[in-house]
Amino acid sequence: MTVSRRTFLELTAAAAASTTAGGLLGRLPSAKASKKILILGGTGFLGPATVDAALAKGHQVTIFHRGKTRPGYFKGKVTELNGDRDPLKDEGLKALSTGTWDAVIDNSGYYPRTVKASAELLGPRIKQYLYISSISCYKEPNPENGDENAPLATLSDPTVETMGKDFANYGALKALCEQAAEKALPGRATIIRPGYIVGPDDPTGRFTYWPVRFDRGSEVAVPGSPTDPLQLIDVRDLAEWLIKLVEDGTKGRFNATGPDRHMLWGEVVKACQKAGGAPSTLTWVSPAFLAKQEGLEFPIWAPYEGDSKGFHTWRNARALKAGLRFRPIDATVKDTLAWFKTQEKVEKGRNKLAGPTAEAEAKLLAAWHESLKPKVG
Repeated sequence: MTVSRRTFLELTAAAAASTTAGGLLGRLPSAKASKKILILGGTGFLGPATVDAALAKGHQVTIFHRGKTRPGYFKGKVTELNGDRDPLKDEGLKALSTGTWDAVIDNSGYYPRTVKASAELLGPRIKQYLYISSISCYKEPNPENGDENAPLATLSDPTVETMGKDFANYGALKALCEQAAEKALPGRATIIRPGYIVGPDDPTGRFTYWPVRFDRGSEVAVPGSPTDPLQLIDVRDLAEWLIKLVEDGTKGRFNATGPDRHMLWGEVVKACQKAGGAPSTLTWVSPAFLAKQEGLEFPIWAPYEGDSKGFHTWRNARALKAGLRFRPIDATVKDTLAWFKTQEKVEKGRNKLAGPTAEAEAKLLAAWHESLKPKVG
């Protein structure tokens, strides 16, 4: 069975508002005027990377969060405000009732009602609202080489506030959140649609599975073909670009997945194998065979066929024109593996991995090799 859209949606939803990006704080501050930036979220995955990127450029950062994830993580470096995205829960948005900012970066909005509430409350006191959506906002099946004008996912009931079975509502809810932000702030919204966000501090364990698996060595089961397309973005590249969008005041809708060329799955696999600390061999397993293996999923990759053929082929020309840049995949792989090896005794839960267990992989390999034997009689 291939990695399902459900898995992508479920783990993306869990991680989007939940890495600190190494190597950013040592960079020189921006020559541009300092900006006041409010991040709704800020303590999980993309949030810390964005904070680091902003501080490295000399900007003033305020984060608004519930105080449950990594409390005190940025103590003394940012202004922290506590509350809840839902204005009907606890103190709600009360902490945001005063204050002015040049830009808001919303990476924790999952339901249009709450995005609308924050956008309308902050609207009179901000210049720009960046909403972090998802490439999943598009209608399925995705077109090949689609751009930002591709049809969006919809819901029969736009007021629903549950992700639904297997996160079926996630993409359409993201599309509705985009629309809520744009309606509340016409001409001042920037919509960012990332695919897989990867790199150091990723709590989902999706991309991380591959560098870690190759680091263990031996025979590695790899789904699909080396010529399958693959798209992802290093969290540090995304974070730096978000700050550039704030500095430039860039508005519009952008697919934020990369790199800036047609990347092949085989390139990513080769980079993981190169970074591994033990010898390994590849065994490519066909999508048709995997589809018959119930409950077995490989992260990141998707079959270049059927309903998922367009999933890793999105155009990103707008984002490139707006300054999005990508580091080499080898650097992302190497840094992710190095980070993972520091985590076991550092932060509970951030060293988990997606993908099959060693036992499940061994069973798959045995079955695959058996299927290749000539049939007798």
